[in-house]
Amino acid sequence: MSPFHEIRFPFSVALGAVGGPERRTEIVPLQSGREERNTPWANSRRRWDAGPGVRSLDDVHTLIAFFEARRGPLTGFRFRDPLDNRSCTPSSAPGPEDQVLGTGDGSVTGFQLVKRYESGGEGWTRTIAKPVEGSVRVALDGVETAVSVDHATGLVTFDTPPAPGTTVTAGFAFDCPVRFDTERLDIALEAVGSGGVPSVPLLELVI
Repeated sequence: MSPFHEIRFPFSVALGAVGGPERRTEIVPLQSGREERNTPWANSRRRWDAGPGVRSLDDVHTLIAFFEARRGPLTGFRFRDPLDNRSCTPSSAPGPEDQVLGTGDGSVTGFQLVKRYESGGEGWTRTIAKPVEGSVRVALDGVETAVSVDHATGLVTFDTPPAPGTTVTAGFAFDCPVRFDTERLDIALEAVGSGGVPSVPLLELVI
């Protein structure tokens, strides 16, 4: 397994990051003018450029140290998406009934954290592997309960299996597992006391 450090990319730099989800779609034009569309990806993958968040020499110093400590793209790390980092809307606090994790069957004790994106009757479920420590709240049929949380995998475990038919829900904040998508940093001194890095590409990892 490739190395991964359970450390978050500096938020002062991440705050200015530009990016979001990417989908891979194969489009074949037909002679009729119509087209056939297919995707080889079951899930989306996220990319960001953290370069716009580098505004000062202190930011440059922090970024260089983080890049070198991760050995560039060799080691993965956590990244907090400034706009999509919780189980609810950005203006709300995570609650124990935000996301449905599954239904109890009387034997299963472990449930994976997920976030579902829905629009117009369609949806896609994203696996959440890097919840923020101390943020996970879980409920059984709406009643909040204590669970064990693996913050490196996003698996929540009950001491006693939820009873058959019990709805398991959760709310949480989360990070995204990423790596640097470059082997070099191009750094410029823009003015006295000010530095810049035109591009700091980050790529989501499949965990």
